[in-house]
Amino acid sequence: QRSATEREGLQKDSSDSEVENEAKGKLFAKKPAWVDEDDEAEENVDMTHRYRKDFMKSDAEKTLTKKKLKRRLEEQFQRAMGGVPAWADLENRKKSKRTASDSDSDEDDDLLRRTGNFISNSESLPRGILKMSTCVPANQERFANGKLVTVQFHPSAQVVMTAGHDRSVSLFQVDGIRNPRIQSIYLESFPIYKARFSVDGEQVIATGTHHRMFFVYDMMSGSIIPIQKVRGVEERFLRSFEISPDGSFMLVTGTSGYLYLLSMKTKELINTMKVNGRCTASAFTPDSSKIYSYSKEGEVFIWDVRSRKCLHKFEDEGSLEGKCIAVSKNNQYVACGSASGVVNLYTTDVCLKENHPKPVKAIMNLVTSATCVTFNPTTEILAVASSEADEAVKLVHIPSYTVFSNFPVFRRKQIYLAQSMDFSPRSGFFSVGNNKGKALLFRLKHYSEF
Repeated sequence: QRSATEREGLQKDSSDSEVENEAKGKLFAKKPAWVDEDDEAEENVDMTHRYRKDFMKSDAEKTLTKKKLKRRLEEQFQRAMGGVPAWADLENRKKSKRTASDSDSDEDDDLLRRTGNFISNSESLPRGILKMSTCVPANQERFANGKLVTVQFHPSAQVVMTAGHDRSVSLFQVDGIRNPRIQSIYLESFPIYKARFSVDGEQVIATGTHHRMFFVYDMMSGSIIPIQKVRGVEERFLRSFEISPDGSFMLVTGTSGYLYLLSMKTKELINTMKVNGRCTASAFTPDSSKIYSYSKEGEVFIWDVRSRKCLHKFEDEGSLEGKCIAVSKNNQYVACGSASGVVNLYTTDVCLKENHPKPVKAIMNLVTSATCVTFNPTTEILAVASSEADEAVKLVHIPSYTVFSNFPVFRRKQIYLAQSMDFSPRSGFFSVGNNKGKALLFRLKHYSEF
C-alpha cells in the first residue's frame, strides 16, 4: 500500500501532465500571438499606383479596401494557377494529414503483399496543373539561323533532330542539362520544308521549300542520297509528307487533291489517290492500315492503305478550311485543326460510321489558325499550336478535355511562333521548334522515362 505522501505526488504529476496537454492543444491551434487593431481598420489603398494598375477592373476603382485588394490578388493567383494549389488549401492539408496517419498501416501491409517498381509515378496523368520544368533548348549548341521547321525525337535513341530554313539538319543528345550536338549536315541551296526520321531511326528524309527532289540521309553510312524525281509523280514541288508507323510507306501530299503512296524501301510510286478539292494534311493510323486525309474544304477522307480505296468521308463540324490532323497512338481519337483556330476532337469509331459526327470536345483556346496538332504516346495529352501568334501553344488533358493552366508559362514569353512540336517516345520530354531557330525543351515530370 502506498503512503499518503506518494499518492499526493502522483496526483500532482497527473495534474501537471494535464496542464501540459492543454498547453500543447493551444499551441497546435495556431492562434495569432497578438491582434493589431490597425489591421482591422478599413483602410483604402490607392489603385492608380503603377504596381497596382493591372488589378483595376474599371476607372471607378481608384481606391479599394485592403480586404478587397487581398481578394483581388487571390483571384488573380488562382486564375494563373488554375485553382487553389494543394499547399494553399489549409483545410485539405489538415484532412490529408489525418488520413495519411490512418492509412500508414494499410500501406505497409500492401507494400509487403506485392513486388515491383515502387519508384514509378502514378498511372494516370492528373488534370489542372502539369508538373514540368524548362530545360535548356534542345539545340543549345547550334541554334538554327531562322525558322526551325522540324523538331523530332528519335524513335529509339535519346536523340532529337532539328531542321530549318538555314539548310541544315542537326542531331543532339538529350540530357536536359547540356544537350550536346552529335552532328550536323548541310544541304546546299536546299531550304528544308520538312524532315522526318524513318521508323527504324536509321534514315532522315528531308523535303525542300521549292524543290521537286528530296534527300535521304543514311546515318549508318553517313551518306546523303538525293532522290531526283519519282516516276509517276508529276508535281512541281514535293513538300508535305508522312511516314507510316510500320515503316513501309511514305505518303506525299500533292496539289489538286492528289496523294502519292511511295515505298519507303525503294522510294518508288505504288499508287495515287485523290480527294475532292485540295488536301492540306494527312495522318496514318497507328497500325498503318488507314489514312485520314483532311481537305481545304473541311472534309476528312478515310482511305484503306491495302486497296487504296476510300472507305468513308465525313465533314469536320464548323470547319471552313482544314489545316492539320492527327490520330492518337492508341487509335482512339482523331484531332482536326481548322483555320478558325478550333480543334475538334473525335472518337475514331464515330468517324468511320457517321457523315456528320459530333466532336467529343471542340478546343477553342487558339484564336488564330491551328497549324499543328500532336498526341503524346500515352494519349493523355493533345498539344495544339498556331504559328500565327506568339505563345499560341496549349496542352490539353485528354481524359477530362481540359487545358493545363500553367502552360505556356504565365507572363513569360519564350515560345514565340511555334512551327513544330513533338513528344519523346515515352513522354518524358516535350519540344517546340520556333521561328527564332530554337527547339525549346520541357521535362514532363509525371513520366519517369525518356
